[in-house]
Amino acid sequence: MSKIKPYKDSDLGKKEQVTQMFDTISGDYDGLNRVISFGIDIKWRKKVVKIVKDANPDSILDVATGTGDLAINLAETNASRIVGFDISSGMLEIGKTKVTKKALDSKIEMILGDSESMPFEDNSFDAITVAFGVRNFESLENGLKEIYRVLKPNGTFVILETSMPDKTPYKQGYNFYTKNILPLIGKMFSKDRSAYKYLCESASVFPYGEALNNILRKSGL
Repeated sequence: MSKIKPYKDSDLGKKEQVTQMFDTISGDYDGLNRVISFGIDIKWRKKVVKIVKDANPDSILDVATGTGDLAINLAETNASRIVGFDISSGMLEIGKTKVTKKALDSKIEMILGDSESMPFEDNSFDAITVAFGVRNFESLENGLKEIYRVLKPNGTFVILETSMPDKTPYKQGYNFYTKNILPLIGKMFSKDRSAYKYLCESASVFPYGEALNNILRKSGL
């Protein structure tokens, strides 16, 4: 797995750096996400909700929930319990505010913690989702094993993640956008100039397709 971290000059481990980064950019995150993705992330989340909804789970865990967008979307399902779980207190505080504004406090619980060591019993959830989060795990394998542990047998697991396109001209266009345009937007509008460079770099080297499937199989998923 890649050792890419947000802050190359920091002595902190990836987990601590990721926490620091998301705490710093939490106030800008939602707005910049809409701009950077051209709003496509909203459509992608809707597809995740449809997959989960078709499985009809009673309990859902949204790992790396961030500001809670996907957890809130998942309230459209018939689940009686939804847990949004994240390592960044800054992101979670914004998520909690959004949940309250949507009057979903009785359905969605936001919990602070480490996705590689979760405070849940084995086989706790019918469905688990992760949107744009698994590439931020310090150890992808450990994070996936934890997810497998708390997912019920035959439960539903959905990963929503970006990766490098491998077809022309999409690959070239993606490279230009992520290496030139996206970091510039981050520098102009974010408090943390390194954050969006890291998010681009980590996406470009994250395994996808059969490579990711092999890692999932090794984790039991």
